[in-house]
Amino acid sequence: MDSVAIVKTEIRRAMQATKCHRCGCFQAAVRGFDGSATLKAHMPGLVEAALGLFEPKRYDCLGCEICWPAVASNAAAEIDPALADSDHCATAEPLARNGWPPLPGDYRVLRFRAPVAVCTLNSDELVARLAEARLPALAIVGSLHTENLGIEHIIRNLLPNANVRFLVVCGVDARGAVGHLPGQSLLGLMRDGMEENGRIRGAAGKRPVIKNVSHEDVATFRRRIQVIDVIGETDAETIAGCVAEAAARDPGPDEEAGIDASRVPVVQAMEPEHLISDPAGYLVLYPDRRSGRLVVEHYSNAGVMTHVFDGTTSTALYSAVIEAGVISRLDHAAYLGRELARAEAALRAGSDYVQDKAPGMRDDESLPSRDRQCCGGTSACHP
Repeated sequence: MDSVAIVKTEIRRAMQATKCHRCGCFQAAVRGFDGSATLKAHMPGLVEAALGLFEPKRYDCLGCEICWPAVASNAAAEIDPALADSDHCATAEPLARNGWPPLPGDYRVLRFRAPVAVCTLNSDELVARLAEARLPALAIVGSLHTENLGIEHIIRNLLPNANVRFLVVCGVDARGAVGHLPGQSLLGLMRDGMEENGRIRGAAGKRPVIKNVSHEDVATFRRRIQVIDVIGETDAETIAGCVAEAAARDPGPDEEAGIDASRVPVVQAMEPEHLISDPAGYLVLYPDRRSGRLVVEHYSNAGVMTHVFDGTTSTALYSAVIEAGVISRLDHAAYLGRELARAEAALRAGSDYVQDKAPGMRDDESLPSRDRQCCGGTSACHP
């Protein structure tokens, strides 16, 4: 597809998207086109039609991974070089969210404390394939399509997680006539940094300018994270091997990151100090070996049985108990799930099962209405 066809295709996509009509990227690009007699001669009437769709601007930039006006402008610069210096994409700072990662994007989060991130560049299909592999050393995997806003998002999303120490860059880099080279630009940033004006040194992409990340944050990113360059590699197993090799050299979390580096609080879990009874009552459960089924009995706190549930799997039972509304506390529901899993395993293995004490219950306490030592459903305790 030649540059003229790209401009026509991408600007028409933006014209069909209502969100673009009120976006600064669309409006700046079209105004730039309107000032180019060379460009307008190649597509008579199209620029005028686009101008007619303008709505009052609501945002400078939405941070879209694929910005149709930006793609059109890059191709337009091939037709009229004077457009190469136009600032069509405002790359305004997107609103950060609580948690990690703070910025939206085309990525999958897998494990917060893992040491490796993977950037698949323009190979979008690799994101799902690597995520589905559930690699234990993989923290996050995502694509990258632009050498300005896209690289900014990578930096701002990885910096808050001091556990990430490696970035594997793989997949296809170039997008043909569009001219984006995010992979080459990212490697250039990690190798040579950026100029005072934010331009990435040695980058060959169309607009490799970092606007919303400070020089200090870029320096921290370059110090903390080691890039593994396998650009062009699209085999998921080979990339998984790169992840494993990097993890074997993991130096651990960045000790210079400081206590506020992570947007995700790490809570040190401790055993509860006291039992909080469920106002809805309590549960007694056991495997009934005569029928090969699991049984859950529900009692009010006065000791009156209100429900009996039986089923063949723990999933079926806890679903039925929750549906019946006889649990009102989340910790009680968690306890039920744990004990049902243990009881089901005992039933399958033919081993004994003893219902464990509830969280916070003292060792010298027992369940309110039954001896906790369960024989597994024989007539001795369950006639």
